[in-house]
Amino acid sequence: MSVFAKKVIAWQQREGRHGLPWQGTKDAYRVWLSEIMLQQTQVATVIPYFERFLQRFPDVVSLAKAPEDDVMQLWAGLGYYARARNLHRAAKQVVELHGGKFPDDFEAIHALPGVGRSTAAAISAFAFGQRKPILDGNVKRVFARHFGVGGDVKSKAVEDQLWQVAEQQLPKSDIETYTQGLMDLGATLCKRTQPSCLLCPVGKTCVGFKEGRTEELPGKGLRKEVPHREMRMLVILHKEDVLLEKRPPTGIWGGLWCLPEAPMEKDSVDTLARKYRLKGRIARELDRVEHGFTHYSLTIFPIQIEVKKVDLAAMEPGLMWIDIREAGNAAVPAPVKRILETLRR
Repeated sequence: MSVFAKKVIAWQQREGRHGLPWQGTKDAYRVWLSEIMLQQTQVATVIPYFERFLQRFPDVVSLAKAPEDDVMQLWAGLGYYARARNLHRAAKQVVELHGGKFPDDFEAIHALPGVGRSTAAAISAFAFGQRKPILDGNVKRVFARHFGVGGDVKSKAVEDQLWQVAEQQLPKSDIETYTQGLMDLGATLCKRTQPSCLLCPVGKTCVGFKEGRTEELPGKGLRKEVPHREMRMLVILHKEDVLLEKRPPTGIWGGLWCLPEAPMEKDSVDTLARKYRLKGRIARELDRVEHGFTHYSLTIFPIQIEVKKVDLAAMEPGLMWIDIREAGNAAVPAPVKRILETLRR
């Protein structure tokens, strides 16, 4: 066992995180669920979602049988919604191909929708004690700094180099503790900014710390300007109800219920009013809403439209009227929820 691995294991046993709701179990379903939720999302944000998900779907079979709307509703607000769709697809695959028992074979786990190499390795380590290396974003940072691996960590050449490091440092025993220790180091000490190098158990052998390169490691590619987009949303009200429209299964907010979207052109509201057969309407602009995605920023310009009459017989599939007091609890994206909550207040 390498000195690096020994120190990480000892530190995790002494200082690492041990009270998270998905720890202390060999239940592969719980481990898998937590790993998917933790992708690009902080622990504090994940915990309440994880607990609510388990209450509603205590095992992979119940998740597979659930309607997609129920899954998306519980996921609403957690972001990166493709994860929820893949989670649902993977649960069905576990039922169809593995009889409802979560597979213990690494390749079978890796083959599940939404499960990459590092996630499959983490599930294999925590649920089955298998010796597999992980390399998520936090662990890339730990390895790049400690072993002085320069270059853009998103490039294939550098990522391949980091996978080699991950393989070389993998201990033959205590794999669960080591894996958790790497995650804990990246999340609590070896942070992206202002890392706590003096508290780090491997600080004395860290190239980045010794050479004063923690800010430049891990390396990044050329920074691209984040594009900005704008859209209108129609808050169509009839008495106490608001109209929601289901988004297509892929793309932004795929599969979620959303306020109808309108182009920014001035006559777009009239065009949409004809589409939804709105009569006797009174329109007013609401405060704009800013929302950020990984690859672009978005400004939403909501327009409230109150209608006196609704032609329910002419309703198209994918549309529904819902009490505005309940709409925020439906499977709606975070900015839509903010708009609805503002109206309720």
